[in-house]
Amino acid sequence: MAVDLSFYKSYLSEEIRDEGRADALLLILEQRGLRIPDDARRRITSCHDTETLRTWLSRAITAPTTEAIFGQE
Repeated sequence: MAVDLSFYKSYLSEEIRDEGRADALLLILEQRGLRIPDDARRRITSCHDTETLRTWLSRAITAPTTEAIFGQE
């Protein structure tokens, strides 16, 4: 029996994953007590590039400031 997995490769599926990455990134920053300026929040939530979100997510674990996840510090 074949299972249709096309949804997992669809644009909608990727968009849902991107939202999850952005939410996780914001959660990490919040839990670390870092201030998240409105412009940074908008930049994170409007990003749809998977590799960029993954990079920011990795940096968020140890970044001293929110701005540092963008490589600005």
